[in-house]
Amino acid sequence: MTNSAFTPLTITPELVENAHASKAWPFEEARKIVKRYARDGYPAEVIFETGYGPSGLPHIGTFGEVARTTMVLNAFRLLTEDKVKVRLICFSDDLDGMRKIPDNVPNQDMLKDHLGKPLSVVPDPFSNEYDSFAHHNNSRLQAFLDQFGFTYEFASATDYYKSGKFDAILKTAAERYDELMGAMLPTLGEERQASYSIFLPIHPETGRVLYVPMKAVDADAGTVTFDDEEGREFTIPLTGGNVKMQWKPDFSMRWAALGVDFEMYGKDHQNNSNLYDKICRIMGARAPEHFIYELFLDDKGEKISKSKGNGISMEQWLTYASPESLSLFMFAKPKTAKRLFFDVIPKQVDEYFQHLAAYESQDTKARLNNPVWHIHAGNPPKIDMPVSYSMLLNLVSASNASDKETLWGFISQYDADATPENNPKLDELVGYAIQYFQDFVKPAKSFRAPTDQERAAMADLAKRLAAMPDDADAEALQTETFSVGKEHGFENLREWFQALYQVLLGQDQGPRFGSFAALYGKAATIKMIDEALAAR
Repeated sequence: MTNSAFTPLTITPELVENAHASKAWPFEEARKIVKRYARDGYPAEVIFETGYGPSGLPHIGTFGEVARTTMVLNAFRLLTEDKVKVRLICFSDDLDGMRKIPDNVPNQDMLKDHLGKPLSVVPDPFSNEYDSFAHHNNSRLQAFLDQFGFTYEFASATDYYKSGKFDAILKTAAERYDELMGAMLPTLGEERQASYSIFLPIHPETGRVLYVPMKAVDADAGTVTFDDEEGREFTIPLTGGNVKMQWKPDFSMRWAALGVDFEMYGKDHQNNSNLYDKICRIMGARAPEHFIYELFLDDKGEKISKSKGNGISMEQWLTYASPESLSLFMFAKPKTAKRLFFDVIPKQVDEYFQHLAAYESQDTKARLNNPVWHIHAGNPPKIDMPVSYSMLLNLVSASNASDKETLWGFISQYDADATPENNPKLDELVGYAIQYFQDFVKPAKSFRAPTDQERAAMADLAKRLAAMPDDADAEALQTETFSVGKEHGFENLREWFQALYQVLLGQDQGPRFGSFAALYGKAATIKMIDEALAAR
């Protein structure tokens, strides 16, 4: 049985053999699933799951879980020669009560009246377009996942609870209530123990999710009895969306109900991992294989949060760079905490194209370790990228270009064969570079005057560049720049190149100067030096 809904995989005996030995982390995780069924054979389908809480706008970490899980899924498909049916379920816990109002949404006064209600009934604070806050956030998440071409099945907790899909597992939880409570209570403080229940009833009058103890759980009748905050007693059906489970038992309940084989989650869940597994086993199912990744941090080193809206959103990343660069960021070192802010984008873009260029000449073993195999499900495109993103940023900086046509004028002089028509990816990169420069580089530019030593060296450099042939290549221009710095007494040549960046471009770092001069043009580079020395 093949997985026709997913991106087709290229499968050869050599690829499969190397996949079984590959040290790339998606293959290491996929082999755990292979081992899971080595003795008894595979079920009708292997289930991969990602979880999402729509209490705030979808953030880039949510995308990361889906991207990384898809990488493991595709690695598993290759290991099993795509003969095992797989599903990826993206589950939204939208029956959860809104416990606080996110900082980054409008109409906060209106939302105050709905605190405690399930997210799927809280009105959409953004517009009247969606039925609820959860529907709005779920829709945004799906739109982005669709934009990246993921194959997944979206699942809503509200739909699953109310439609009865969870009725059977809820009855099992009621039958094993004491055992489940016995697993949970030792993990809680004394005060929390007194009010805790694995079940959260939804108040039949106010519609709020209640955090109250159960007075009775009747597995045979399928009901729970509790007192609300005013001391009134209610008995309601356990099933049909009248009761949901606390988040830790709920997490494990989904595994048992859906037969999940693999789920990854952040390090903030690590201390609960054994508890999740234990609850899943109490409910009569085998716990899935796990992968615990490190958290993403904002520019201040704090964990990114849906409710705070810190870090970068998916929309913001895609304003300045391609989807593939974001996927590369997710692939690299998932067990290392990474700073996720705007200044990481240029490096990710350039590294993506470097990996893509290397792929063509690599053997099978190296290709399976190359991030682009995992980003493109084994079929990376062939793209010629003659100019890097960082170089384009510096070209914009030097030329003050605000439109693509100006930049393409320089690019065409540098590479006569490159045009927007025959290299649409480069044209896309040009647009990204202009936008990134305007929003981040330009506001931070700070030019300084050269020292006497630097002034003499730069004047000499301009003269030497003028004496060089018009068709001097990047290497020749770099060698001449290097020689000037050495002859003018810069013991640390890094200080010489940094001076060029600070005086000419108004920034502390820059490109390989010879490559930049070749792209910008010898005459334009000389003019830039002369104007900088005259102005400062």
